[in-house]
Amino acid sequence: MRRLVLLALAASFCPMVASAADVSLDDMRKAVDKYKDVKVALADGYILPENHCVSAANSGLPAELGAMGLHYIHPGLLEITGTAPKVDGKSTYTDWMKPSVLIYEPQADGTLELVAVENLVFQAAWDASGKTEELVLNGRAWDHMADDPATAGDEAHGFMPHYDQHVWLYRTNPAGDLMPFNPAVTCDHAEHKM
Repeated sequence: MRRLVLLALAASFCPMVASAADVSLDDMRKAVDKYKDVKVALADGYILPENHCVSAANSGLPAELGAMGLHYIHPGLLEITGTAPKVDGKSTYTDWMKPSVLIYEPQADGTLELVAVENLVFQAAWDASGKTEELVLNGRAWDHMADDPATAGDEAHGFMPHYDQHVWLYRTNPAGDLMPFNPAVTCDHAEHKM
């Protein structure tokens, strides 16, 4: 019995790295509500690496797909190893109670509104870890993002090949809560649009 208790305690201190997950969006929302205030996100280690608001149109996709917004990343959770020529890291982190990316929409008054969260796993790190299963959240496979040099846009948004999953917790997405772009989000009030 003592051994089971010790194993349970040890497991509770390990970050969640399971690939397939069914996660309550209400539980996720409760866990990240504090990040509605971007100052709390900054104090917790999130940064805005580039002041670029990501939209479908500026990514070479149909404008009607909408936008994502400004991505505040957590370098420690992503285990960033470099930024040139693209952001790279060792992360296989998939904990939805503290996601590695927070997404904000710039507002007309200059404030930021938290609209979504995202987790990002670098493909090379996932492969090197020996994991072979597909990353899945609530029945949806994560998106695989890799830049196509034959196109003008950067499909991986400045990152090395990776898997990512968006969750629209605070802005209803007509396309679905787990889709990458949201037609109800805009970059109209952003300083720099990407």
